[in-house]
Amino acid sequence: MPINITMPALSPTMEEGNLAKWLVKEGDKIKSGDVIAEIETDKATMEVEAVDEGTVAKIVVPAGTEGVKVNALIAVLAADGEDVAAAASGAGASAAPAAKEAPKAEAAPAAVPAPASVSAPAAAPAPVASAPAANDGHRTFASPLARRLAKEAGIDVTAVSGTGPHGRVVKKDIEAAVSGGTAKAASAAAPAAQPAAAAAPAAPKGMSDDAVLKLFEQGSYELVPHDGMRKTIAKRLQESKQTIPHFYVSVDCELDALLALRTQLNDSAPKSKDGVPAYKLSVNDMVIKALALALRDVPDANVSWTDSAMVKHKHADVGVAVSIPGGLITPIIRSAEQKTLSTISNEMKDYGKRAKERKLKPEEYQGGTTAVSNMGMMGVKNFAAVVNPPHATILAVGAGEQRVIVKKGEMVIANVMTVTLSTDHRAVDGALGAELLAAFKGYIENPMGMLV
Repeated sequence: MPINITMPALSPTMEEGNLAKWLVKEGDKIKSGDVIAEIETDKATMEVEAVDEGTVAKIVVPAGTEGVKVNALIAVLAADGEDVAAAASGAGASAAPAAKEAPKAEAAPAAVPAPASVSAPAAAPAPVASAPAANDGHRTFASPLARRLAKEAGIDVTAVSGTGPHGRVVKKDIEAAVSGGTAKAASAAAPAAQPAAAAAPAAPKGMSDDAVLKLFEQGSYELVPHDGMRKTIAKRLQESKQTIPHFYVSVDCELDALLALRTQLNDSAPKSKDGVPAYKLSVNDMVIKALALALRDVPDANVSWTDSAMVKHKHADVGVAVSIPGGLITPIIRSAEQKTLSTISNEMKDYGKRAKERKLKPEEYQGGTTAVSNMGMMGVKNFAAVVNPPHATILAVGAGEQRVIVKKGEMVIANVMTVTLSTDHRAVDGALGAELLAAFKGYIENPMGMLV
């Protein structure tokens, strides 16, 4: 009996993904555990392993297909001893729903699952819009997202050649048409279409529609559709600022003792035969450890808010914001209060490398109890970060710099950095936030306490 291979759910919140690449082809024999495909979500590219053994009889969803729904049929496997051709021919009826499934135009899965009591219900799948008839009498099939982008750009979707399943017009086809100018304008396709000016974005304040349209026609700017990551970031941060009462507490921390200890620890790191040190600590590694220990010492601040109860975490799982092309992702150092500085450092180097390659697993960036956002290496003196639910706190770290300070009535020069703690005031109020920052400052200015 043929075995259906369906689109896997790579995280609890995943609703759809892009089938980036097939690593097998029709006719290949596979066994359980073999990597057969790569799936792209809004945050990462994941490998899919086979569960069953057999021969790939038919690949239903081709590589490069976007917006494939979870549990949609993507391939058919012929079991051992089964006729491959028969298994492939029997896949046709099952393939239709997967091929016609419409990708969602607006919603994207959340990067971090919210507590069950406050999470929103999953949106219903978007219905497939009926396609208008093309001028030659044939129907043009296009995804809802492709139709919306075509409308915004003033392109007649029936004039675009589709590269999706069964000739379906998808997002990249519209983007290619916009950049190449190969499609007919929508206004030319039908007398009832809106004037060309409607294709241009709304005029910014102080500019007329005619002025914006003129710039649009001259190619003075381009429209770059949002990808899944950017949509997720926008959705979650808007939700955070609208639903979480933010409160901010700042403090200056002297770094001289920490910098001296860091140099001493790095100089004493064991080296391999090739002379490569076993670790190389950064200031950020020590910030992660200091925040984790501060949360251990002030457990009332290591919490998450829900409508029914306060969630008190038993460990400090510290997320660290990592900038990647198109946005950012927050891999998590689990139980950071229990780990050595060298372990934290090596984990962060691994996470940072795989984050830029979009190879992180969902469990490596979902959840956590707090986060660190460090813009000091970019020369930023101080800033306030946005709380990322379900966290109740996030620490914004500025650049360490030499400043004149007063000690025992005398002016001296010291290396100082400013940090700002953003809190969800429902869970961590001002006094508790100040207590947490005081504990953090204590570990930064007396770093030997991080080695005990």
